[in-house]
Amino acid sequence: MLPLGSVAPDFSLKDQHENTIQLSNLKGRKVLLSFHPLAWTSVCSEQMKSLEAAYDQFEAMNVLPLGVSVDPVPSKKAWAEALGLKKLHILSDFWPHGEVARAFGIFREQDGFSERANVLIDEQGKIVWIKVYPIGQLPDINEILDFLKA
Repeated sequence: MLPLGSVAPDFSLKDQHENTIQLSNLKGRKVLLSFHPLAWTSVCSEQMKSLEAAYDQFEAMNVLPLGVSVDPVPSKKAWAEALGLKKLHILSDFWPHGEVARAFGIFREQDGFSERANVLIDEQGKIVWIKVYPIGQLPDINEILDFLKA
């Protein structure tokens, strides 16, 4: 896992609408990368719905929340529609498989997907908060919001 204060590795991934999101183009904004193992699973679904529910709070603090998993774009699109996601971008780290999760040091080689983790990147592209959660645990969105408010 990358240490706090390190520069977040740049990446370019497609979201559920096939729009390309490049981290380096987001400088000047904070970015929350919310890694989740796999779409269509219960905890991952709740994790993405919690980000969607808090989207306006994040936006008010100049934070762009992004969901990230190894699922392909068509799966992400269907999943986002099934979850009713209107604002949240969910990114496909499908190919090269898990490359972004690997760059952040949170890819689970034995499973073929990322850890469940939240990574907060500041306006200059540095990692200021990172937490890895047990795979079956829903991340508490309030701990991120509280960190941002402090």
